[in-house]
Order: sequence, then structure tokens, then C-alpha cells
Amino acid sequence: MAAESTQPAITEPGTTPRRRSKGRRRKAPSTGRRAVRATAWTAAGVVLLGGAGAGYVYFKLNGNLHSVDINQALGSDRPTKVDNGSENILVLGSDTRSGTNRKLGGGTDDGSARSDTAMIVHVYQGHKKASVVSIPRDTLVDRPQCTDTKGTAHPAASGVMFNEAYSTGGAACAVKTVESITGIRMDHYLEVDFEGFQKLIDDLGGVQVTTTRNIRDPQSHLDLKAGTHTLDGEQALGLVRTRHGVGDGSDLGRIQLQQAFVKALIDQVKHVGVFTNPKKLYDLADTATKAVTTDSDLGSVNSLIDFAGGLKGISSSHMKMVTMPVRYDPANPNRVLLARSKAQLVWNALRNDQPIPASATEGTATGEAKGVVSAG
Repeated sequence: MAAESTQPAITEPGTTPRRRSKGRRRKAPSTGRRAVRATAWTAAGVVLLGGAGAGYVYFKLNGNLHSVDINQALGSDRPTKVDNGSENILVLGSDTRSGTNRKLGGGTDDGSARSDTAMIVHVYQGHKKASVVSIPRDTLVDRPQCTDTKGTAHPAASGVMFNEAYSTGGAACAVKTVESITGIRMDHYLEVDFEGFQKLIDDLGGVQVTTTRNIRDPQSHLDLKAGTHTLDGEQALGLVRTRHGVGDGSDLGRIQLQQAFVKALIDQVKHVGVFTNPKKLYDLADTATKAVTTDSDLGSVNSLIDFAGGLKGISSSHMKMVTMPVRYDPANPNRVLLARSKAQLVWNALRNDQPIPASATEGTATGEAKGVVSAG
């Protein structure tokens, strides 16, 4: 079967498809640096299902959870919490390069961890709607000085890729970098890994999506015809990792696929009907609590259930998903730069608990993959 064209299935109105210059090809990233992840309420919403358990089940699930004390690591040098009833959650994806994650993510079994996709989830007052802002991992940023949760200080660095914050200092440095970029305090932190994501999709019985064109990417082991599919865990992982099968081959196109898949996943979680199947309910809760790392405020099943309970009223139709406004780096086709004035419109809206204006993302880099995938 011939490989599909890399031209976009849908081009944003008013934009011109970006073509690669002759003699310059995008550097193919290692499979281990490809991202996947869910939004806050996806993992937490499944954990909510575990609220029916008690006794052994409670202690088993509680023992699955891992947490990090972000507040202690970062101290008081942080943006002030805006007390308007909203919440901001940084959701990060990681692969630990050990055990099963090494097989799924590639790379060496060195125990290190990398992040590939970050999402700022803003839950509006009343918890009936949310905005999600994806931060491209290839964005060049100024990383602030930070201290990780083990107490090790890391110096500031200029012009480095965003995802280096996590590989340098873990969750605390990732949060510090996001707060430095946005000027907004992150109230919570959730991290999901490769293995947990894949097993979660399998435990759910798959997630249904519709593709508007064929997607074929040997590097992510994905081969989908145009049409409706129920993706198992391996296929879902391939979909949200692919960057060569759609759009302009950049991380921005992959983010658009991830955003569409997240919406489909949220719909699937809400309609899975596990309350009539105790074993499925337990399996989902067990997988979800093993898959996530949280900030210490969410580091118990009871806290996570309370948190998820505040998100369960948000459906995919009441969720706006955008990519942080960026522009392609003219000096390096594999990197993007923050579009500062546009991005400030996003941060101002979130800080004031207001909708993100359409003007904030008009004319910014898109990856040219919008509309390729939708909820089935």
C-alpha cells in the first residue's frame, strides 16, 4: 500500500499549507519522545468510578497513587491564586523509559522520564465548562531557575525546548516553567504515562473515532482507512503519537489529533456504563490510579474522587481546546516560538475566568491537521 500524501485533509481558511524547503527535512524524533495523554478529568473521571468501593478496594487503590509535593518545592515565589471559583490544572504526559514504558516509548532503559505534551486545563466557575490550552513540546522558552521535589536546584536556561523543563527537574520545574510563561498559578498537577494510557483504553473497551482521510504512519504503527473506528489501546497510542501521517508533519498537527481524541475519550468515559459491572469498574479504577501521578493535594483516593466529582458535569461539547499561540521558528523548522501578544490574550482570559477569544489563535501556526479526526 502506498504511503498517503502528507498534504492536510483540511486547510484552515485564510492560511497557506506550509511546505518544507528543499534540502531541509524535519528531523524524525525518536519514538520515545512522542506523546500521548489525556486531560485532567479523563483519568480523574475514571477514578471517580472507584468511589463505590470500600475496605480492601479503597486501600488497594490508595496504594496505587503516586504524588509529588509541588507547593513545597516551589515555595512562595509563584503567581497569586485568583479566588474566582475557577481552577487551573497542568496535565502532563511522561514516559519513564523503564519496564513496559521502554517497550512502548523506545529509548534506553535509564529510568529517566520525558514529557511530550502538556495541557493547561482551566475549569470555569461553576464547573460546567472548561478551556484546554496545549503547549507544544517544541516551543523554545526561557526556563526559570527551579528546585525539584528532591530539593535539587536547577539554573535558568534560555532558548530551550519546553519539554526540557520536565526532563531537567521533573514535575516541579514543569509547573514553574508554565507559571513563568503564563503568569497563572497552577492549582493542581496530573501526569499520565504510556503504559497506563494504553491499558486504560483497553479497559474501557476502546474509543470510537472517525477519520476524514486515511492515516498511515509506520513509525507509530498506525494504519487507518478513512471512516469510523473503535481504537484499542495500541491503536489509540499510535494515533496520538503520530506526526508524520497528517498535516505538515509537525508536533502541532499531532496536538490537533490529541485534542480530538481527548474529546472522544471523555464521551466514552461518560457513556461506558460500568456501574452494572463491578469487575470492570474495579479494573478501570485500578488502572487509572496506577497511571497517574498527582500533586500532594490530590494524593489520596478521597481527594481525587472529590476533585473528579467537580469535573463530571463537563462534557466535550462544553470544552474549548486550543493550542498555545505560536509561530514557526524561521531558524529551525523543527521548533516554534511563542506568539507573545496572541498568547497574552489567552492568559488574560483564563486569569479573568473568561472565554478565550477567537482572535487569540487567528493567524497562528496550526499544524494543518484540524478536522482529520473527530469523535465517532
